[in-house]
Amino acid sequence: MREESKSIIIQENLAFSAKTDVGRIREHNEDNFLIDRSLNLFIVADGMGGHQAGEVASAMAVNLMREAVKEHIYLLEKFNKDEIPIEKIPEARQQVCDFMEEAVKKASKQIWEESQTDPLKRGMGTTLSALLIAGGYGFIAHVGDSRIYLLRAGTVRQLTEDHSLINYLLKEGKIKPEEIDKVQQKNAVTRAVGVYETVEVDIMSFDVVPGDHFLLASDGLTAYLTEPEIPPYLTEEDIEIIPEKLINLANERGGKDNITSVVVRIIDVEGVAQQRCQQLALRIETLSKLPMFRYLKYNELLKVFARMSHFTAGPNTKIIEEGTEGDEMYVIVTGEVKVHSADAVIATLKDGDHFGEMSLIDRSPRSASVTTTTPTVLLKLGRKDFFSLIRKENEIAKKILWNFLQVLSHRLRTTNLELKGAMEIQKIEDLTDAIEGID
Repeated sequence: MREESKSIIIQENLAFSAKTDVGRIREHNEDNFLIDRSLNLFIVADGMGGHQAGEVASAMAVNLMREAVKEHIYLLEKFNKDEIPIEKIPEARQQVCDFMEEAVKKASKQIWEESQTDPLKRGMGTTLSALLIAGGYGFIAHVGDSRIYLLRAGTVRQLTEDHSLINYLLKEGKIKPEEIDKVQQKNAVTRAVGVYETVEVDIMSFDVVPGDHFLLASDGLTAYLTEPEIPPYLTEEDIEIIPEKLINLANERGGKDNITSVVVRIIDVEGVAQQRCQQLALRIETLSKLPMFRYLKYNELLKVFARMSHFTAGPNTKIIEEGTEGDEMYVIVTGEVKVHSADAVIATLKDGDHFGEMSLIDRSPRSASVTTTTPTVLLKLGRKDFFSLIRKENEIAKKILWNFLQVLSHRLRTTNLELKGAMEIQKIEDLTDAIEGID
């Protein structure tokens, strides 16, 4: 079996541009952004608090984040130089996620401590949306209602989730989209860096490919920009003019808040964007169709995908051995396998099918063997990675566990029907014996 390597995104293949503007209403600009070419780190922060304290909070956040990431540059360089063994990549990706989460939490603590020293700074805080690119991977740390969008193969995806009152009410079903304008304090955020000593941080890791475009923006822009409007801007040939064009759009439509736009582009130097995007899209689409991952949003699927390994197996490769203890689930992207006990074939599985999922819950011996019959591309999710996902991602955990319950319920009902049918057949056989006995 051969595990697959990744594209390495080098600094020379990154293009970026940024701009911030006070808008048409505010007197001060409390937004901040950061671009660090040496780290491939991009940040947008939208400060809040009176007497320009928001500007202090956002400036502290971006600078503290950069200093924290710098402390781990040795690990990032290993990604960029492709020096991490393939089997160690999941662990290394988690290390990056961990230090980014810790960096935001430390920034929150320091901003909060600063606010306690000056009554004019009490309650100051900031949103923070950070994108770090290392090797063939992107890493996001996010708090608040600034956003990070991904444009890939013509499709726009919002990778971050708004920590806002509006989004909370929509998720809980307390309001409908058409009722948003009736909500008071619709701009209120439910999480911010520095308002309290600690903060919950959204973290994600995902594959990046040549041709990807990213937009990091404060809500002064996103309030006026719809997703269908984004592609023409991000695909503008001259990346330097994109942020200014987006800011002009926001100002023309009201400019009620500070406006910040950071644009990042991964240049397709080798001309492989279409092929890589198709490969990645196929794998994520395959995941989305599995019963246990039903209802997951795109950014949630990316979090699942990040914990899976991908490999290609040649024909007649045994993936699972009957009777052995299992702790991995497999998904067939392309190819074919046979499920068998000794030489007796029980089933044939093809593109989009999966097997071994119950081993994520228990470690019972495998009930059958699984062997490839053709060259097969597989995704593999281990029990340890599955439980790590469940522990760290509450929303994903609720959806997956609910899906598991539905699958198990369906299997139980099917088994009951089969047993009932078998019992009916047995009754008929018993009646036949009785009739024959009368003769």
